[in-house]
Amino acid sequence: MSHSTEITFGSREDRGAVETGLVFAPKFDEHGLIVAVAQDEDTNEVLMVAYMNEESLRQTLEIGEAVYYSRSRKQLWHKGATSGHTQVVSKILTDCDQDALVLKVHQHGPGCCHAGYRSCFYRNIQEPGAPVALGQEIADQSYDPNQVYK
Repeated sequence: MSHSTEITFGSREDRGAVETGLVFAPKFDEHGLIVAVAQDEDTNEVLMVAYMNEESLRQTLEIGEAVYYSRSRKQLWHKGATSGHTQVVSKILTDCDQDALVLKVHQHGPGCCHAGYRSCFYRNIQEPGAPVALGQEIADQSYDPNQVYK
C-alpha cells in the first residue's frame, strides 16, 4: 500500500467511469459504510467480513494495516490494536460498481476472530431443521481469547 498524506477518491457521477475506469470511487451506503472482506493473501481463506467508513478506508490506505469501522461501538477499529493480531494489507480489490471491497491481508498472530479462531468463519451450516444446526468448520481455537482480551 502506498503511504500518502493526501488521499482523495474519485467522483461517482459518471457510471461508465465508475464501472470501467481506473479511478477509485467507493460507494458508501446510506450509513456511510462499505463492506470489506478480509482474505488471506497466501491461502485465499476468507478471514472475516467487516465494514469501513471513509475515514477507516483512508487510514487503511495510509498505514497499510486494516482499519475498520465498528457498527456496534460506532468507532474506528484498528484490527489488532488490542490483540496484536494485525492485518497487513497487500492489496485491495473492488467490485464493478465499487460498493464492496476485498482486502488481501497477511494476518499476524494466531487468528483474527475474537472467539479465538484463525478465521471468523469457523462454523458451517448443517442440514435444514428447526432451528438450522451449525457444525464446526475449524475444530480448535488457535488462541485463548480470555488471555488476549482482558
